[in-house]
Amino acid sequence: MSIRVLIADDEAMVRTGLRLVLDREPDIDVVDEAGDGRTTVERTAKLEPDVVLMDVRMPHMDGIEATRRIVGSHARSRVIVLTTFDEDEYVYDALAAGASGFLLKYAPAEDLVAAIRVVAAGEAMLAPSVTRRLLERFADKGETLQIATITALTPREREVLKLVAQGMSNIEIADSLVLSRATVKTHVANILEKLSARDRVQAAAIAYKSGLLS
Repeated sequence: MSIRVLIADDEAMVRTGLRLVLDREPDIDVVDEAGDGRTTVERTAKLEPDVVLMDVRMPHMDGIEATRRIVGSHARSRVIVLTTFDEDEYVYDALAAGASGFLLKYAPAEDLVAAIRVVAAGEAMLAPSVTRRLLERFADKGETLQIATITALTPREREVLKLVAQGMSNIEIADSLVLSRATVKTHVANILEKLSARDRVQAAAIAYKSGLLS
C-alpha cells in the first residue's frame, strides 16, 4: 500500500519540486497540495494522508498552529516539519505541538524519501545534521519535559538511546548494533516508559540534558 502524502508550502515552486521527487517513488503517492495552513488542516481532515510535509511560514495559519490542530484532532496523519537553519525557534514549537520530526527544507531527495518512510512507519525523524543543536535547546526550554535519571536504563538501552538521540531510525539502530528490528522496537518502548517520555524526541532531549551524550 502506498504512503499517502500531502505537501504544504506557500511557494508553488517548492511544492512542484517536492512532488517531482516523490512521484518517482513507487510506494509514495502525493494526494494533494496546500498553500496555506488553514487549507492544510482542512484537506488533512478530509483526505487523512499518512504524512503531511509542513512548511513553517505560511499565510492564514502558520505551520506550527496547523500542526497543533492536526495532532490535536487525533488525526492519523503524522507531520514532518520542513525547516531551514534560521528557523530553530519554530521547530521547537512544532515538536512541542506534536510533529513527528523535522527535515531541512533543501535536504537531498533520498533524505526526504527516507524521512517519509520512517515517519509513516510510526517513528520520529530527526535530521542528524541539526539534531544535537536542536535538542539541546529544546531540552533547555523545559517544554513539560520530565528530565528523568537514566540510571534506570540497562547498558543496552543506553546504547540504543544514544543512537536515537543521534537521529537514527529503528532500522539503522538494528543494523548498527546487530539486533533484530523487533528487539530494537522493544528497547525503545522500554526507554520511553522508564524515562516517562512522550516520544523519541523527548527521549533524545533527555539524553542530551542528562549528559549521556557529551
